[in-house]
Amino acid sequence: MGEPNGNENAMVHESEMVVDDEMIHGNEMVHSGEMIHEHDMVQGNEMVHGDEMVEGSGMVHDDEMIHGNEMIQVSDMIHGHEMVQVNDMVNGDEMAHGHELVSAEVTPPTISRRRRKKSLVWEHFTIEPVPGERGCQRACCNLCKATFAYSSGTKIAGTSHLKRHITLGSCPMIKSQERKLAMSSIGGVTDNDGEGTVERPSKRRYRYTGFANATFDQDRSSSHLAKLIILHDYPLHVVQQPAFTAFTDSLQPRFRVADVETMEAEVYGVYQKEKNNLMQALNTMPGRISLTIGLWTTSQTLGYVSIAGQFIDTDWKVHRRMLNFMMVSSPHSENALGEAISSSLTDWNMKDKLFTVTLDNDCSSHDIYSANLRDHLSNKNNLMLKGQLFVVRCYANILNAVAHDVIASIHGVIYSIRESIKFIKASSAREQRFAEIALQLEIPSTKTLCLDVTTQWNTTYLMLLAALDYRQAFTTLETCDDNYNESPSAEDWKKLEAACNYLKFLYDSAHSIMAAANPTSNLFFHEAWKLQLELSNAITHEDPVFSSIAKEMHERFDKYWKDCNLVLAIGVVMDPRFKMKLVEFSYSKIYGVEAAKYVKVVDDALHDLYKDYVAQPLPLTPAYGAPGEVNKNGPAHANNNTVTPPSTGDGLLDFDMYLSEIAISQPSKSELEQYLEEALTPRIQDFEIVDWWKLNTLKFPTLAKMARDILAIPMSMVSSGCSIFAAATTGSRMLDDYRSSLRPEIVEALFCSKDWLQYSPPPPAEAQGSVAVKME
Repeated sequence: MGEPNGNENAMVHESEMVVDDEMIHGNEMVHSGEMIHEHDMVQGNEMVHGDEMVEGSGMVHDDEMIHGNEMIQVSDMIHGHEMVQVNDMVNGDEMAHGHELVSAEVTPPTISRRRRKKSLVWEHFTIEPVPGERGCQRACCNLCKATFAYSSGTKIAGTSHLKRHITLGSCPMIKSQERKLAMSSIGGVTDNDGEGTVERPSKRRYRYTGFANATFDQDRSSSHLAKLIILHDYPLHVVQQPAFTAFTDSLQPRFRVADVETMEAEVYGVYQKEKNNLMQALNTMPGRISLTIGLWTTSQTLGYVSIAGQFIDTDWKVHRRMLNFMMVSSPHSENALGEAISSSLTDWNMKDKLFTVTLDNDCSSHDIYSANLRDHLSNKNNLMLKGQLFVVRCYANILNAVAHDVIASIHGVIYSIRESIKFIKASSAREQRFAEIALQLEIPSTKTLCLDVTTQWNTTYLMLLAALDYRQAFTTLETCDDNYNESPSAEDWKKLEAACNYLKFLYDSAHSIMAAANPTSNLFFHEAWKLQLELSNAITHEDPVFSSIAKEMHERFDKYWKDCNLVLAIGVVMDPRFKMKLVEFSYSKIYGVEAAKYVKVVDDALHDLYKDYVAQPLPLTPAYGAPGEVNKNGPAHANNNTVTPPSTGDGLLDFDMYLSEIAISQPSKSELEQYLEEALTPRIQDFEIVDWWKLNTLKFPTLAKMARDILAIPMSMVSSGCSIFAAATTGSRMLDDYRSSLRPEIVEALFCSKDWLQYSPPPPAEAQGSVAVKME
C-alpha cells in the first residue's frame, strides 16, 4: 500500500466502500447506518483532520481519530473513476478540520456486495419500500407496526430515532408489556389478552442509563410516599394537590396517586410494620424500661399523652423510642394518666418491666400528682425501692422554668434593650454612629447586638450579655440623639447584670447536658449539685438586687433538688469515677455539718435497691450458674459455707480446710461493697460509662443489672441532639389544627412512625430502580 499524499483529490479504488456495516455505492458513502450523499453532513464516530487519502484494504474502526496524513483503511477496495466529494461541514460524532475538499474518482461498480446490517435496531425493525415513491424506504417496528423515515432515495435518516423508540418506552407494545409484568407481580394479568407475550427488546447491548426500563412497583412507591409524608410532617391531602400530581406524573405516569383515605391506610401500614420491628427489639431487652410522659392539648380541648421509653440493650447501647401517642379524656388527671401508662405497658408486653416515669408537669402540683400516680401504678406493677425512685422530674424543664422566672423579673429592662437594638438596627447610619461611639469609648467587646427569639431564653441571655458590654454606648447615644430615649437606667443595668450572672449558671449547665451524645443519668448530678450550691450561696449576697433574683431562682430549684436529689445521687454512684465519694463531697458543700445525715439516706437507699436486685434471678452466664443448681459434686446448699472444696490430690488438703474456715469467719462481701471499696477509675477524657459496665458485667453481674436500669433513667425529656432551650417549661404543648382534625389512631401513627423511621436502615440499593445498559 502506498503512502498517502497531500492532494486535495484522493483516488479511491474499488466499486464500493463499506464502513461500519454499510456500503458506499456509486456516489454514496454510508457511515454507521447512515448514507451520505454529495454535499450532505458526515456523521459517525470518527474525526477527520487535514487532507487524507482513503485507500487500502483495512477496516475503519469506530471511535478512531485520524490525524494529519494518516491513512484510513477500509474493509473493501473501491475501484472506479467516479468522484466522491464532500463540500459541507462535518458534524455529529465526527469533527472535520481543514479547508480542502475530499474527492475521489470511483469506477462504476463491477460487483455489488452489501453486508448484513449488524446494528441491533434491525432486530426490531424491517425496511419496507414506500409505494409510489421510487427509491423511498421506511423502517417499520416489528412490535407496534409504526413506520419511521429511513431513506428518501438520496438520503438516509439514520437509526438514532429508531433506538429511542425501543429503549425509551415509546413503543406502546413495550409499555403494555411492562404494565402486564407489573400486574403479574401483584396477581394481575400475565398474558397479552390471549395473543401471547410480547418479547421485550434486548437492552443489554445499548448504551443507555435511566429509569424508563426499571421495574415499577405501585405498592413500593406508595409506601415511600407515606414515609415521606410521615418524616416531613406533610398533610395527607398533599396527594390531591394539582402540583403534586403533575410532579408524580412527570416522573412516572403509571403511578396511581391515592386519595386521602387510601393514604391514611398507607401511613397506618407503615406504623404497623415499624411497631412490629420495635416489639421484637423490646422483647430482647435485658433490663427494665423508664418512661417519659408528655402532655398535649388541641384547639378542640382534646387531650393527648405521649409516652416514650428509654432502655439499654444487650450491647449496652442507650435507646429512646416513642411508644404511644394516645388521646385521653383529661391528660392532667393522674388517674387518666395512670390508665394511659398501664395501657401502654400492656400493649408492649412490659407490665413487669417499668422502672421510672419522668414528667414535665408543673412543679407546684408535683407532690400530689406524683403520689397519686405512684399509688395507681404500684397496684399493677412491682416498683423497685418501694417506688422511691419512681417519679422523676425533667431537668431541662426545671432549667427553662427557672430561666423564664428570671426573665420575667426584669421584663421591663428587657423591653428597653429590645427597643434600643431595633432603633440602632433601623438604618445603616445609626449602626455606623453607634459603632463610632463604641470606638471612641474604647469598648473592647466583639459581641454583636442582635434581637432574641422570645421562645428560646438562651437567645435572650446572649442579647442581654452583648448589651451589657455596650451600656456606656447606649447612654452616650441617648445624649447625642434626640430620637433615642430607651437607654436603661443605672438601676436597670444592675438588674440586668445580676440576671445575666445567674442565667449563666443555667446556660452553662444546659450546654453541658447537650454536649453528651447519650446523656445517661450519672451526668445530671454534676450539674444539679453545682447549681444548688451556687443559688444557696447567692441568696446571701450583700447586694439586695442580686439576692432578690437569686432567692426566686433558689425557691423553684430547691423544690426540684429535694424531689430528685436521691435518684440523681444514685445515678452518679454508678459512675466508677465518683461512686459515693462525690456524693459525700457535694453534700458537705451544700448541707455543711448536716451532710452525714443526707449521705446516709443515699447509702441506705442504694443498699435497699441492691437487695431488690439480688432477690431477682440472674440470667445464666458461662461464669455463673443458677441458684440451687445441682452439679456433679452434689446439690448446692444455700447459705452453707462449710462445704469443703474437693481435693485436687496435690497434698494440700489441710490448706483447703484452712480456706474453708476463713470463709466461715470472714464471709465474702457483696458486689456492691466490693464496687464501692475499690479505687476510683481515673477521670480520663471520653470515658464511656456504658462501655465500662459492659466490660465488668461478669465481675459484677447483679450490680451491672442494677446499673443498666439506673443509667437508662431519662433525667431529661429532651432527646439527644435537640435543644434544651426550646423545651416546654410547664403545662402542655399544643397540637396544631390540622393534626387535631385527624382521627386519634392516625395521629398516633404519624407521631410514632416519624420517631421509628429515623432509626430504620436505609432502603436497599436495588430499590432505587435505576437501569444502566451498555452496547457490546
